[in-house]
Amino acid sequence: MTLSRRTVLRSAAAASVLGAGALRPAYAKAEFTYKYANNLPATHPMNARAREMAAAILEETKGRVEIQVFPFNQLGSDTDVLSQLRSGGVEFFTLSGLILSTLVPGAAITGVGFAFPDYASVWKALDGELGAHVRAQIEKAGLVPMERIWDNGFRQITTSTKPINTAADLANFKIRVPVSPMWTSLFKAFGAAPTSINFAETYSALQTKVVEGQENPLAVIETAKLYEVQKYCSMTNHMWDGYWFLANRRAWERLPADLRAIVAKHINAAGMNQRADVAALNASLQKNLADRGLAFNSPKVDTFREQLRKANFYGEWKGKFGDEAWAILERAVGKLA
Repeated sequence: MTLSRRTVLRSAAAASVLGAGALRPAYAKAEFTYKYANNLPATHPMNARAREMAAAILEETKGRVEIQVFPFNQLGSDTDVLSQLRSGGVEFFTLSGLILSTLVPGAAITGVGFAFPDYASVWKALDGELGAHVRAQIEKAGLVPMERIWDNGFRQITTSTKPINTAADLANFKIRVPVSPMWTSLFKAFGAAPTSINFAETYSALQTKVVEGQENPLAVIETAKLYEVQKYCSMTNHMWDGYWFLANRRAWERLPADLRAIVAKHINAAGMNQRADVAALNASLQKNLADRGLAFNSPKVDTFREQLRKANFYGEWKGKFGDEAWAILERAVGKLA
């Protein structure tokens, strides 16, 4: 079924008002009550599908497993919640591999600048050999990643001062980036001045001119209303980003095997549905955001790739990830360095 932007966001908004209590009127107190946190607005497709997922898990486990959904940094910033996940204060968390790389350095390989030309190459890699490689690295850090990564999308640059047409336009540009070495490295290679700011503080940082711009997928620019504090959107597609659905290992292993199978099945199915939702949104978001005042432009992408090679960005990260991991990436996307 083809979903319009209005349909997706309307269903997301409806789902966002369902508290955990509203999902379980027919059951006694759950045997396992787990918290799931994320950093996206309640209207984002991630949270619509998470609510559906929680309801399906509650039903199929006959009330034994209740997952409570906490969107938009309600339980703390990304770095705070990652600490809570590791300690067991939060049982589930969806996190970009690039931010997760502060704990699992190899997880950042999915966000190498200009590595993926399109979604076909993304899913070939992440549902295949590269995804399996990253999940193995995450497991070594004591977390349990679900099999299907959720989509955050290709990232675009927004600014309040000027459009970004070439790599040279980023020289000395003050841009917000997530708390991740990969993002900082990427924009330093362009000569920009990246500032690491947690997503919860991004709107205010743009509003108060602490930074001039930021970069995010269109769905996030829409749902977080960043168009209210930005004037231009440059369609760079400079990086693809996804969310690993992570579990605290001790909490995961407390679930009996049959319940783990049910929970994993519904989480992975929700992730696939969320991918389709984001694709549907992306088809219409540019027009919608333009109607809200964002001026769009198509940059000269070759200038960015050329600058990354000149700055030895690819060579540097190949050295950090190692030959084996880099070979897996290049088998999916072609030669980079």
